[in-house]
Amino acid sequence: MWNEILATFLETMKIILMVTLLMIIIEFLELKFKDKIRKKITKKPINQYVVASLLGAIPGCVDSFFIVSLYAHGLVGFGALVAVMLSTVGDEAFIMLTMIPETALLIFAICVVVGIVGGFLADKIVNRIKLKTGQPCEIEIHEEEFDFTHFLKDHVYAHILKKHIPKLFLWIFFTLLVIDFLMKNFALESVISSLPLFSLIVFAALIGIIPESGPHFFFLVLFSEGLIPFSVLLVNTISQDGHGLLPLLSYSVKDTIYVQIFTTLFALAVGIILFMMGI
Repeated sequence: MWNEILATFLETMKIILMVTLLMIIIEFLELKFKDKIRKKITKKPINQYVVASLLGAIPGCVDSFFIVSLYAHGLVGFGALVAVMLSTVGDEAFIMLTMIPETALLIFAICVVVGIVGGFLADKIVNRIKLKTGQPCEIEIHEEEFDFTHFLKDHVYAHILKKHIPKLFLWIFFTLLVIDFLMKNFALESVISSLPLFSLIVFAALIGIIPESGPHFFFLVLFSEGLIPFSVLLVNTISQDGHGLLPLLSYSVKDTIYVQIFTTLFALAVGIILFMMGI
């Protein structure tokens, strides 16, 4: 028992170290170039879909927070909000890159395409049914010069190391431990393989509604162990928004529900297409 716990702990630490390094690099780049991104994204709706989807595919939650902030100030539309939530993978993107790098890059690319198409369709549907989405608020968007000391203190320590890494560590450690236990004692592979593929796809999409990226890690581990097909992992990735929707909750519960409905339906649509293709 203790040997399994120690092995899981060491595996978790190896993943966490790589994830932390990736998170610091990505956060640095996003902060450094955020002003240029803002100028590009607000020009045209198609720019909003493309840039929001590309930002969403970048590992971490800063990109989705950024788009939510622009949406709250009326600088981007509802379609851009849906686009970033469809393409975002959250903190689990870092783990995907360490565990299944080639598959992760393929998933990120597919999510970008789904985000662009989904953002466009979301705006079309909203306009067609005359759905009322949020109005801009009067909160100021803070402009600040990049300061390395500030970056280390507020972003690396307060945001990444203090806020994200402890939760990520617990999610990774206990998920690995639970799955290892189930595989050794309850024939997890045969149980999952006995479930209909369509049921797995629907379940993966619905789990994505949970406003936390941790449950996605469960599907990631199952896929890495060969227990679920690519389609199930992709559907859950598209459906889940990580922490991205949490700031939107404080701005508009109604818009949060709308986004969840759109992302879940789009994820199910992709899942049904893959199911019909036999993937």
